[in-house]
Amino acid sequence: MSKQINAALLGFGTVGSGTAKILIEQVELLEKRAGCPVRLKWICDKDLESDRGFPVPEGILTDDLGMVMDDPEVHILIELIGGLEPARTFVLDAIKRGKHVVTANKALLAVHGHEIFRAASENVVEIGFEASVAGGIPVIKAVREGLVANNIQTVLGILNGTANYILTRMTEEGIPFDDVLSEAQQKGYAEADPTYDIEGIDTAHKLAIMSTLAFGSPVQLDDIYTEGISRLSPLDIAFAREFGYNIKLLAIGRKHEQGLDLRIHPTMVPERHLLAQVGGAYNACYLVGDSVGKVMLYGMGAGQMPTGSAVVADVVDIARDISRGSVGRVPSFGIPVDMLEPPRFMPMDDLSGCYYFRFSVKDRPGVLASIAGILGDNNISINSCVQKGRGDEEGPVPIVMLTHEAHEADVTRALEQIDNMDVVLDRTMIIRIEELDAL
Repeated sequence: MSKQINAALLGFGTVGSGTAKILIEQVELLEKRAGCPVRLKWICDKDLESDRGFPVPEGILTDDLGMVMDDPEVHILIELIGGLEPARTFVLDAIKRGKHVVTANKALLAVHGHEIFRAASENVVEIGFEASVAGGIPVIKAVREGLVANNIQTVLGILNGTANYILTRMTEEGIPFDDVLSEAQQKGYAEADPTYDIEGIDTAHKLAIMSTLAFGSPVQLDDIYTEGISRLSPLDIAFAREFGYNIKLLAIGRKHEQGLDLRIHPTMVPERHLLAQVGGAYNACYLVGDSVGKVMLYGMGAGQMPTGSAVVADVVDIARDISRGSVGRVPSFGIPVDMLEPPRFMPMDDLSGCYYFRFSVKDRPGVLASIAGILGDNNISINSCVQKGRGDEEGPVPIVMLTHEAHEADVTRALEQIDNMDVVLDRTMIIRIEELDAL
């Protein structure tokens, strides 16, 4: 049996508790899987008193971070405190000390990842980050190792459980956004400040990581067009279903000859596609490779135990490599950091696709013809049109259109003209459509 590998855990919150529980309670199983003893030597947190729901071995809880960092017997540092600082400082310090790092911190990796991975390469240590994307679903390992024979062409993901829960409830019950958000907060699915979840920022963090991995170019958070779900109404969801679509907050990554197309926004997905059927707080990742074709991974994208499972999987992988003297056998992004290619990006204006528009207008003669005329003048062809309800002369009436394929620049220009019309009462709702073949 190889030497014992020791881990130290920074952060004993929800995910930290799940990680510690697995490392403590599954010690025999993990030893068999790793081929060496894997032990949790330290748990470092400011709160040493709260009950985490399982017994913690005596002597491993501490609030002395310096002692943990200085301990030469700690081989792996598990960072689960979240946020950018002081997490970045702790991770870089651990790397300089020759400690391997496992983290679930997608924000940290999306913003400072390239600095961290380069430091790890220079100090010959490993970074495990499976838990940073899609919780317990092993999407990182799938792309980095299972699909190594493929040029990945497409990455589509439902990567935020809070947003997906809200959209699912709105779809199934017709409940307004604000009411569902309040319900999600009461049930613990949404944070008190839900901005990162509902405005797509959390999803963008994850797409930055997945895109770097899938396309072999370093992607920063600012490289991703990001739009959230807070403007969606039950009306949009009802119209989408009438046309045969479900609305999802979709992470989209595609590799084109002109560059990478990276974006987060509400998207109409055909009801027949498996992505459209991912409900509740579940996540899914849909990949297209040139050899394997279409692949979809589905499961719990967050939560104490699913995310803890992904963290421990990284700990075991690193323990195997340490015990066999094969550290760095699998590069973090599937290729060495210095072989990542400089990225090229497609501007949003250069993209083309089909669109859903909902116009809120005064119920007057000629309004529909005026809107259609502006769209036509901007090279936008109408595929379907629905107008329902008739209010008083000044009251809002929805006009909904689906377009044939159009260019984003033309759409932006046309909607700016339409939204300036006196008869238009609110900013046009626009939802992009992904015409996916059934999986």
